[in-house]
Amino acid sequence: MSDPVTYELDDAIAVITIENPPVNAIGHAVRVGLVAALDRFKAEPAARAALILGAGKLFVGGADISEFGRTPRDPKLREIIKLIEASPRPVVCAIQGAALGGGLELALGCHYRLVTPTARLGLPEVNLGLVPGAGGTQRLPRLIGIAAALEIIPAGGTVTARRAIELGLADRLAEGETRSVGLSYARELVAQDAGPRPVGAMPCPRPDPQAQAQARTKWHRKAPGEVARLAAIDAIGAAGHMPIAEGLADERRIFDAMMATPQRAGLIHAFFSERKVAKLPELDGVAPREISALGVIGGGTMGSGIATAALLGGLHVTLIERDTGSADRAVATISRNLDGAVKRGKLTVEQRDTILSGALGTATEVDALASVDMAIEAVFEDMDLKRAVFADLDRVLKPGAVIASNTSYLDVAALAAGTSRPSDVIGLHFFSPAHVMKLLEVVVPDTTAPDVTATAFALARTLGKIAVRAGVCDGFIGNRILSAYRAAADRMVLAGASPYQVDRAVRAFGWPMGPYQMADMAGLDIGYATRRRKAATRDPRDIVPTWADTLHHMGRDGQKTGRGYYIYATDRTGEEDPEVLALVETARAEHGVTPRAFSDAEIQRRYMGALINEAARVLEDGIARRPLDIDVTFLHGYGFPRWRGGPMHWADAEGLSGLLADIETWAREDAFFWHPAPLLRRLVAENRSFASLND
Repeated sequence: MSDPVTYELDDAIAVITIENPPVNAIGHAVRVGLVAALDRFKAEPAARAALILGAGKLFVGGADISEFGRTPRDPKLREIIKLIEASPRPVVCAIQGAALGGGLELALGCHYRLVTPTARLGLPEVNLGLVPGAGGTQRLPRLIGIAAALEIIPAGGTVTARRAIELGLADRLAEGETRSVGLSYARELVAQDAGPRPVGAMPCPRPDPQAQAQARTKWHRKAPGEVARLAAIDAIGAAGHMPIAEGLADERRIFDAMMATPQRAGLIHAFFSERKVAKLPELDGVAPREISALGVIGGGTMGSGIATAALLGGLHVTLIERDTGSADRAVATISRNLDGAVKRGKLTVEQRDTILSGALGTATEVDALASVDMAIEAVFEDMDLKRAVFADLDRVLKPGAVIASNTSYLDVAALAAGTSRPSDVIGLHFFSPAHVMKLLEVVVPDTTAPDVTATAFALARTLGKIAVRAGVCDGFIGNRILSAYRAAADRMVLAGASPYQVDRAVRAFGWPMGPYQMADMAGLDIGYATRRRKAATRDPRDIVPTWADTLHHMGRDGQKTGRGYYIYATDRTGEEDPEVLALVETARAEHGVTPRAFSDAEIQRRYMGALINEAARVLEDGIARRPLDIDVTFLHGYGFPRWRGGPMHWADAEGLSGLLADIETWAREDAFFWHPAPLLRRLVAENRSFASLND
């Protein structure tokens, strides 16, 4: 392997290039190479300045993730930055593409910073449960002030090259090849006899208690329960009243404290799981089919969202609706979605107009899809209706075109069996709103060809989504497990908890909303239709939330009708409804239940216990291949608190033996619902974790 750091003298400029693909991560070998290059620069009398570059399309993407969790070896990045700052001759860096985490901290250690138009700079450590650990919280405020640093570091995002110039984070914006413009800038500085300008030697920024208080309020609200973002605010505040050496020591103290938190382990587990989830042995070496033209059948909320996601991904879309009026309404919805993308800076107005005029078409007959590469049906969740659509698609689509169903629960294998080309059929369970939500469950019947599965994962990447492979069953991974913990919530309500206490306890755990708020958002008619669909096969010992059925029959279907579990008088926050409590009391009387009190901790424990127990069954049934698949599903589809890593990671951290003991205790009062999953029993007996199944 070639040296990841090279040194050469180019007409009195020492050029130090980091080449450690794919992202020029600052691993141990790079750090050793940087020290050697800086020592050589120091000893090179002909060198008037140094220029630090990243090879390829980016500067430095951050730390080497292969070193996560290991004790870092010397030299450490913070020591390298001290060497740079102490240089008696100027050190310049030229940044193209990403300068993230340690990459930006390295740049902050340089005396001058040039950015090209592609540059994006950021300190994303809070997304891994950490704070910057090599001076980012102390040097960035010295350059741009406390308030601006508070906008960048706790968010864990990036700023553009132009914004970096506006803030004073970068000194020069230049177009052209990075080495060339970097050398030009370095020579200009030498000609001006510009000396070193270490950021660490700059005075403390003006303290800004108001900005700190506002930042704490903001992140308490946006990321409830997360500690790293709040810790980053404290570290930034230290820059306002501590000399650099003391500030760096305080930053290190906070960094070490964050390293020891369970949240850091959870967030890093989530990070790695997202990278592993698409790595499936059966897809090794399997090329996906070409997808450039997509058909979408149904222009309702889901169909319009899927079409929007495809258009944003650069695909041509033909949307089928039953009549021109419905098609026009779908186009209006898509247009509004694209307007939102313009407001968020994802599209320009010109790009939006080009998409609407050239990439989107509508029709009222399925025959218009004869030339598309894939068709996704997004009609109402009714098996007979979907079968009819599949029959039309089977007749119309060209050979090799993929037929996909956007279904939340239904049997994709049965849909495939009704066609003449079952190997071309797959399930694609999008989550609403489909152009925003990141998760895509790829539901794979046994008859599906491997290259069709590969095509679904390739489509997910095109759409900017995270795909999880799921087997065929009622509800697949996410909704099957959801049905279990939602049933646990209904049982607690019948036993004495109120729907509102359940929602509060679930939110306090870290979920964005409770099950009854979620029901109102989705629509109580959806739950009612699901219960009707399952009525014929329901065990008589099961509990039906009759109060929910009553609310539906009263026309109270949630947010869309202004009333469900909550009353939505002015906005979507909702107020508690005493009439709902009366309906629950009626159900208790019908079941002969004497209500008892529940603590919030008991609600949380039972809610999560039901989730984990059913998740273990999903694993044993092969619906999910690995626990990490379930973690990613719940992180991106159901709002599970990211800092907990995912439900399976949470279960391991809590201890499987304790969860099993609780479930066995609850089974003594309700043996029908609470029966421990065999896999959970086996893991406890073998003293193993869910994580042991990930590989």
